[in-house]
Amino acid sequence: MEESNRMKRLSRYLFSIIDDMKKEARKNGLDIIDLGMGNPDKPAPQHVVDELCDRARMPNNHGYSRSIDKVECDLRQAIAEWYRKKFDVKLDPDTEIVPLIGSKEGIAHLSLAFLNNDDVALVPNPAYPVHFNGVLIAGGILHNLPLKEENGFLPVLEDIPEKMLKKSKLMFLSYPHNPTAAIAPPAFMKKAVEFARKHRIILANDLTYSDIVFDGHKIPSILSIPGAREVAIEFHTLSKSYNMAGWRIGFVVGNADILRSLSKLKGYIDFGLFKPIQYAAIKALSGPQGCVKQQVALYKRRRDVLVDALKKIGWDVPKPKATFYIWARIPDKYSALTSMEFVSLLIKEAGVAIAPGTGFGEYGEGYVRFALVEEEDRLIEAAKRIKKVLEMEA
Repeated sequence: MEESNRMKRLSRYLFSIIDDMKKEARKNGLDIIDLGMGNPDKPAPQHVVDELCDRARMPNNHGYSRSIDKVECDLRQAIAEWYRKKFDVKLDPDTEIVPLIGSKEGIAHLSLAFLNNDDVALVPNPAYPVHFNGVLIAGGILHNLPLKEENGFLPVLEDIPEKMLKKSKLMFLSYPHNPTAAIAPPAFMKKAVEFARKHRIILANDLTYSDIVFDGHKIPSILSIPGAREVAIEFHTLSKSYNMAGWRIGFVVGNADILRSLSKLKGYIDFGLFKPIQYAAIKALSGPQGCVKQQVALYKRRRDVLVDALKKIGWDVPKPKATFYIWARIPDKYSALTSMEFVSLLIKEAGVAIAPGTGFGEYGEGYVRFALVEEEDRLIEAAKRIKKVLEMEA
């Protein structure tokens, strides 16, 4: 039984490999401090959990969900109101909003909905893996846009070859950025919109971390840029802001024609979201937002604790302005190792799991990513353990 050629283009999923490493280390008696996956460690807000439980007890909420059902209409309305309050952007709930079974699902299906075998997708590298893996699954042509530290981890649009531009149909952006934690200045986002309009390219903006920003920074919607709605859509998820990662609910907004095609595809693949989860999402989006502010404050404290602790042991890492990640160069002592080799060393010798940069694309080589998903005392302990590895004889 031979898998398809498009599946052969995919390497094994990053976190599955790291899970095997952690499993082996635990067999050897190590206590693992897991800073690898961006999996929130706190529960969803209590009022959201209560809404889920109450709605799940109602028998009429257990059938298939359709877009014409009242609950999904109410959910789209709640998303529109959330967008208006947060970004001062008005959306048509019926044509410019599509709920998703997590934003990852929608991002993957976007490529499937639009890319033919000779179509090019422009994808920043490093990136959240589904941005490029979705292109490969769809059978499209992937063109990497290198994100380099000297450019503030922004793609240089002028470097895209003209022959690629002629075949380009889709471009992904995602700021605040996973994995580098970079943010994009408004001038760059405006430039990206103008670029997409000029070349008639779908611009997909992944705004997963719009809430998780520090030190007074604010992240606008790309749809607030004049002309963006002609070419752009924007993805969101409730996974990070509301700690609802396992609930699998997100949404995409923007250009109605693009969303119509995405909805057409989804109509053949799924029957919508479990209704109680939709009710809970409405409660999250329309209810008190203090829980989000508390979560952001928690990540800021963790950021400061871990950055300070790593600097004390001689690993000078930058302090991110957004996301709950720290993107760091491999220490000079181990710079000859690949990022996967360095991650393997930390797991085996220190019981600390982080993510290798190459898991996010070839231009992530030489870097690793920390996820701030453990308590502060565990972050300090992780730094102490890493110190011992840095002091080992090479």
